[in-house]
Parts: sequence; structure tokens; C-alpha cells
Amino acid sequence: MIWAFFILICIGGLTVTGTLMYLNPKLPSVTAIRDVRLQTPLRIYSSDNKLIGEFGEKRRIPISLENVPPLFIKAVIVAEDDSFENHHGFDVKSLMRAALELVRFGEIRSGGSTITMQVVRNYFLTPERSFTRKLKEILLAIRLESFLTKDEILELYFNKIYLGNRAYGIQAAADVYYGKTIDQLTLGQWAMLAGLPKAPSKYNPIANPKRAMQRRNWILSRMYEFEFTDQTSYELAIKEPITASFHGPKIEVDAPYVAEMVRAELVKRFDDETYSAGFKVYTTINSKLQEKAQTALQKNLLAYTRRHGYRGPEDHFPPDQHFTKADWQALLAKTSIVGGLVPGVVTAVNEKTIRVLLKNDQEINVNWDGLKWARPYIKANRVGPSPKTAADIVSVGDLIRIEWKINPKSETVIESGADPLELVQVEPEQIAMLANIPKAQSAFVSLNPWDGGIIAITGGFDFNRSEFNRATQARRQPGSCFKPFVYLSALESGYSAASIVNDSPLAMEDPSLNDLWRPKNSGGDFLGPITLREALYRSRNLVSIRLVRSLGVDNVINFAEKFGFSKSTLPKGLSLALGTASLTPLEVATGYAALANGGYKVNPYLITRLEDATGNVVFQANPLRACSMENCAHDIFNNTPYSPVVSHDVEISAFETNKQAFSNDFKTQLNQLLTKKQTATRIVDERYVYILQTMLKDVITRGTATPARALERNDIAGKTGTTNDQLDAWFTGFNANLVAAAWVGFDQPSTLGRSEFGGKAALPLWMDFMQEALTGLPEASMEMPEDLVIVKIDPQSGQLNHNNGVPEWFTNETIPSEKSIDHQNNGDNPVNIEQIF
Repeated sequence: MIWAFFILICIGGLTVTGTLMYLNPKLPSVTAIRDVRLQTPLRIYSSDNKLIGEFGEKRRIPISLENVPPLFIKAVIVAEDDSFENHHGFDVKSLMRAALELVRFGEIRSGGSTITMQVVRNYFLTPERSFTRKLKEILLAIRLESFLTKDEILELYFNKIYLGNRAYGIQAAADVYYGKTIDQLTLGQWAMLAGLPKAPSKYNPIANPKRAMQRRNWILSRMYEFEFTDQTSYELAIKEPITASFHGPKIEVDAPYVAEMVRAELVKRFDDETYSAGFKVYTTINSKLQEKAQTALQKNLLAYTRRHGYRGPEDHFPPDQHFTKADWQALLAKTSIVGGLVPGVVTAVNEKTIRVLLKNDQEINVNWDGLKWARPYIKANRVGPSPKTAADIVSVGDLIRIEWKINPKSETVIESGADPLELVQVEPEQIAMLANIPKAQSAFVSLNPWDGGIIAITGGFDFNRSEFNRATQARRQPGSCFKPFVYLSALESGYSAASIVNDSPLAMEDPSLNDLWRPKNSGGDFLGPITLREALYRSRNLVSIRLVRSLGVDNVINFAEKFGFSKSTLPKGLSLALGTASLTPLEVATGYAALANGGYKVNPYLITRLEDATGNVVFQANPLRACSMENCAHDIFNNTPYSPVVSHDVEISAFETNKQAFSNDFKTQLNQLLTKKQTATRIVDERYVYILQTMLKDVITRGTATPARALERNDIAGKTGTTNDQLDAWFTGFNANLVAAAWVGFDQPSTLGRSEFGGKAALPLWMDFMQEALTGLPEASMEMPEDLVIVKIDPQSGQLNHNNGVPEWFTNETIPSEKSIDHQNNGDNPVNIEQIF
């Protein structure tokens, strides 16, 4: 028996030794754990460090051990590995205790694996359950204990462990379950999280609150047993109710189109690593103006929709077909909020009011002020009669939408991003309005004209309903928004703002068309010979066509290409004069940026800085900057881009104050510093840009965009745009610090309606945004170049009139003569430069 016992021991020893010799070469090196990169999601931030979006399967927020509450550490240790401080990787007692618990309770409560073994399993091994894997786990745990300190092992554990609901690590779990950081939780909440590693699904406080409570209370009793907490704290923690609920990423800026633009760009560069490398992306987005852009777009589309009548309910679930309130509530639970419009079911219809059950199970009254607009929609240019009672509009069981509008009798303002379901609590400051989800769509983009930074951009009414980004992907005809580039080409070619061109009928063959072309002005009338200034602010099509024919189509295309417009998108015919190019709102805004900054070509950009998970800068934007002395000086002195929300006067002040730091030859030294920056290329003489700006200001003061005078500013300029049959409506405008483009139309081109020109359908969106963007800022206009002169002219003839004329801007080469100008033109040819001067 002794010999047999001895032989068994030898066989066991040989077996263990052989197993170790077999497994040892296949084990990974534990030294690699210092280089292991935790899978952390992509996070995207605004320029003021507010979270815009988060992408990645794993929610993880890395945390250092020094920031982990000591009591939470104790809770985890008593739950997972009460001998953690004493063992060297594995614990025989724990393994045996786990086996006994399995026999006694039918489950393992305290766990057989030590914390070190769990770290090894999570970092190095697969989740398979086998004896071989368990041996590998023990061997690697022993190695890891000899390589790392206990604190280092705990920190790895706290950042890696899976705790359910896509939460990896304790900081992410605290955020997911309680919406707080780990140090803000109570003892009971710490114990609840400490119970999750064992079985994140089984003990999930959201999915299985009863089991989670049992697990939590067992951990609290263990903490009390080990004297990690006193009796009073223990009893208070035991009485704590379950307060866990799911908390998604705390998105601080509602800008899903921006988030998607950044995500797509990073995927191009980093592929799948984008979602797990822990990248932090900082953008040019101004959080306040971004939210204003989105709410202004939605408000404008809803106003357009109301102008064209009520299209009826989205669905109908009448009570006489056995639909109960419970059925309606279930229906609403499945119906999402779209663009802030809350779904509701009509539960009662009175003469002038209706009762509506909302998605959050609250019922509200919609009064006549919120209903009387709802004339029935018939088609784009026709609506039905005005309703006399609520029954003319809705019926019980109708699935409708509610829009919250500011009560004009109240001074309360609805905050951007406010939860529409919470607004029912704050009557009468808000009025409930019957609404339809708009069929039309819209896009808006705003740029910093000095470096092309995108300040705000939105591509539609609701991203969750349509991810198509119309600001960057929709190619539409800009209409008269393109005319400023035609007029600027004319100014560069020798025309002046006082040049006379005939606004009279034309009939011609155009190589780009298949039939005789007879273009018209939008109103169908003709004004005869007029100045370029008047032609632009009145948006006269025939004058633009004559200009393109005089300048040459190819010359105008080559000129427009300087502003970033691709030749492939520009028609090679006279229709180019009317804006029949295919351009995106971002491209239009980029072209106008050169008009706003004095003639420099800048490129739009969104990402300013990209950091990896450790904070190292992977990418830093160095955009081309339009460089007048003032804003480039600001760049150098402050090491920040020129800001579109800082006044021009402030920039000059900073320039004047700091230039004393240089020697007398300031400009030379400044230019030397500028060589380290990427300065934008001047693409057009600043004199012609300035003259064009004065013409575009007239569009607002006396042209097609006069409603913008309500902004009460003298520094804004822009141009409306409307395409044939009102398929597209535009307004693009700017001051010296900000440029913005607004577009409205249908995804499948269809008329917006007879009266829906750019000044009515798109301009209000631009105005709403600019009101917010420019409030409190001094006026900022381009300074007049030194070699321009102002003389008085007769606005009818364009000739000099020193006594009773109106002021006009000229270069020295284009000052008109005293002799009269022949206004008679046969209508077939534009007045050319020789006829004018």
C-alpha cells in the first residue's frame, strides 16, 4: 500500500509537471499586459468640449485606482475574492468554497476564481469552460502576481470587467445604471455594482431587480461581517430601494448629422479601430449655434407645412373598433418623437378644443389657437376652407402630432433641446399646436469665413427619420444664389456696379438645351436698361444671362472654379447664369466664404484635433486661413483660430495692443511668423469683393430679402435663390465673421408652391439663426480698400451726376465719363464694355 501510494504521488507529480511543460510554451507573456489597450468608444465633442456623440459597442470610461472609493473596493473584494490581499494568484480555499457552495446552494455565490484569475481571463484567454483553460488561468495568475502589484491588478480589473448593458469597467457601469460617477454613489449602490461581475445578466438591477437585491444584501452582510462598515451604515444600505435605470451616453449637443460626419471620416482613416481605440475628436462646432441651427430649421419647416394645410392624421384607431385607452397607450409607446413633434391620440373632440393622450400617458387640451390653422391640404398651391369646429379637423382615435410653440402672451422662451414631453408641465408659457411631420426637407450650414471651420451644420428635419445629410450630400440647383459669382466675374472683367445692361426679352439657341430658349424673369416683366447693382438686388435673370454671354461661358466657369465649384457640376451653357449648377449647401456656403473674407479661398473643415485614449494628439488641423493683418495677428498672439463670435473691433484692438511686443518693422516680423501658418490664396481682388458686398447688402435693404431688415444690422449681405417652379428655395448670407446657407425643398424635386421663393421659404431660417449668432456683437463689415473711390451717379443712366446723384463705388479704372450712355439695345446683345465707357 505504501508503494502504491508512492507510485500514485509520482504519477500525479509527473502529470502536473508534464501538463506544465506542455502548457507553458503556449501561455502568453504577462508583460504584454502593460501594453494592452482597453477598448474604449469613439467620443465626439464640440469646440467648447460638449459631447456630441459616442460610437462603439463597449461603454468604457477609464479610471485610476486612486479615484475608486475605498469602500467600493472592499465591496468587490468581499464579493469576488476575500483573500485577495494574501494569495499569490489563486486560492485553494476559494476554489474549495466554490465547490461546496455549488453542492449546498446549487450555485456559486462567492466565486471560485480570484480577481487576478479574472483579470487573466479577461485580458488573455477565451471564455470557453474547460479544465485546460482553468489550468492556464491559474498559471498566468501566478505569473501576473509576480509581475504586477495588487493595486495595478485591481486597476486593470476595475477597467476591464463586464458589468452588463454594454458597460465595461466600474466607471461606465456607474454611469449606465445611475447616471453618476462611481464616487457619487451610495453604499447600497456600490454593493449593487459589486454584485454584477459574478453574473451581469442574472443580477442586473434593471432586468432582474429581485435577484439583484438579494445579491446586494448578501454583499452588504459580508461587508458588515468583515467590519468594513458599521451597523448604522449597514442598516441604512439594506433599506435602500433599487434606483438603477438605464442611462445612455450623456449627449450634451443634439447634432447627429455632425456625429455621423465625424464617424464616417474616422472609419475611412482607421477602419474598425475607430470604435474601440478610445479616440476623442474635437470639432469646430459651436454647441449653442448648432442647437439653434437645428431648432431654427425645424421651426421653419413646420411654418412652411402650416402654410400649405393639414394633411390629416398619421393613422386612425377609433374606439368603436374596440380600441381602448390601453391600446392607444401601447400604440404611442411604439411611436417615436420626430423633430420634437410628440405623438398623441385624440380622445375627445369638443366644439373648439380637443383632448389628446400623449406618449408619456398625460392628457392635454389643444385649444382653438392650436387648431384653427388646419385648412385641409389639397395640393402645393391649394388648400381647403378654414375649419369652423374641431370636428372639421380631427376625430376621436386620430394619431396626430403636437408641436409646442411659445405663447406670444408670455415672455418665457423654450430652451433649445428641451424635452417636448416635459413641456406639458409649463402651461401657459407654451401652446400645444396640431402639427404634421413635414414632407419638405431642409439643410443649413454656417462657416467661419476666415478658416472654413464649420460652426453649425444640419442635414434634415430629424436624423433618426432620415440619415441623408442634405447639407453635404444633396446636389441641388442654387438658382440666383449663384449670381454673385457671375457679377463678381463681370466686375473683375471691367464692369462696374453702375454698368448698364438691358433687361429685355431674349430668344436664342443654347448648346446645352434641345430647343429655343426664352428665359424670363421671375415676375415675367422686363425693366429695360438698368445698372448691375439694381439687376442684382432685383435678381433680374435676363441681365445675368447677358453678362455670361458677354463674358463667355468658359470664362465664367473658370472663374467660379476658383471658389471651389467643380467644373463637372457647372453647366456649359447660358443657363449657368440662372444657377442651374448642381451644388450642395456646404459648397455654396464655402463659395460665399470668399465673398465674406475679402477674396480668399478657404476650405471647410470639421475636425480640429484627434486624441488617442492616452491623450496623445494624433491629428491637429492646420487649415488655410484668410489672412488680413488683424485676424492673422490674433492667430499668432493667441494661438487660436479667428473666432466668428468675436467682433472685428476686438480683433483690431488685440492686434494694436500686442504689436508693441515686436520691433518697429512689425509687418516684416509678422510675415515671417505667418510662413509657419497655412495662409489662404487670394482668388479675387479685394476691391471687386467690396463692391459686390455693397450690392449684396442692397439685396437686404431694398431687394428680394428685405424681411432681413428686421435684424436691424448694417453689416449683413446675401442673396436669395429660387429655381424653376419653386423646386428649391435658398438664402445665403454673411457678415465679416460668419457665413451661412439655408436650403428648403423636397427630396424628390417637387414644387414648394407658387409663392415659396427663397425670401419666403429659406430666408426666415437664416434670419432665425443669425439673430442668435449676432446678438450682442458689434457690426463687422469689410473695410473699404484704399484705392476705391465713391462718386455720385445717375442711377438710371449710370453716368456721373455730382449734384443729385447717388453714391457708387468704383475702381480708378472704371469711373464713368460725363457723356451720355446709349440705353437703346436691340435686346439680342448685352451692352458691352465699349458702349458703357
